[in-house]
Amino acid sequence: MQEREDEEELVTPGEVLGKASELKAGKGAYVAPHNNIVYAALTGRRSLILPPPESSDQRPTVEVTGHKAHGAVPEPGSIVIARVTKVMARMASADIMCVGPKSVQEKFTGIIRQQDVRATEIDKVDMHSSFHPGDIVRALVLSLGDARAYYLSTAKNELGVVSAESTAGATMVPISWTEMQCPLTGQIEQRKVAKVGS
Repeated sequence: MQEREDEEELVTPGEVLGKASELKAGKGAYVAPHNNIVYAALTGRRSLILPPPESSDQRPTVEVTGHKAHGAVPEPGSIVIARVTKVMARMASADIMCVGPKSVQEKFTGIIRQQDVRATEIDKVDMHSSFHPGDIVRALVLSLGDARAYYLSTAKNELGVVSAESTAGATMVPISWTEMQCPLTGQIEQRKVAKVGS
């Protein structure tokens, strides 16, 4: 059984992994013959595989495990962080940046429909007083909608706007479920605020 010693270190192509006298090049790595240096051949995480004790060659093997090209992918039920790009009368669109703690590599678009903004008084939701372009929101993925856009919901207390800039360019402070205040001007703006903390 080979022992594997993982080092959570991200490497990029051409990065030096070590000397060929001390390491063997495994998958995702290669040795340059002119200087006997082991380099990474792709972007990914570096790991060392220790040789079996009875092996005559006691050099560990270095491998680079490539990232899946697409990174994290939103799925129904996952919590995402997204940046609002456009707000219309009946929906807002957003670029999904993270799925849980993992960032996405591709562009995924999310749509928050008027009926998915909050759990109460759904028919009275005003999209323009819930979100503004540039807001960072925490949302739940409901389903894959049309044209590669995911339907998102902020209809829980802990979901909604987590970070927003005021017109003066300052990061606003939430003061209620529906309002955030600019610390510079004191101006209050309407938002669907996410409950922070517990």
